[in-house]
Amino acid sequence: MKHIIYEVLHLAAGVVGTALIASLAAWAVPGAGKTIWEVAYAAMLIVAFMAIRPMRIAWRQDQHARRPRADD
Repeated sequence: MKHIIYEVLHLAAGVVGTALIASLAAWAVPGAGKTIWEVAYAAMLIVAFMAIRPMRIAWRQDQHARRPRADD
């Protein structure tokens, strides 16, 4: 379970970091706020899409760790 938790936290950090950078950019350039947020939303989707494979791998690792061993 810990592998998937790490991956979810990593995904959350990526999305929060993207939102933080976008909010700072929108604050710095007030006239371009709409465009900045549109690009930020697209970047957040890309970050989420890129997290799918690591999450699947982490889920498999967690499932493998939960299986009982033959020598137990």
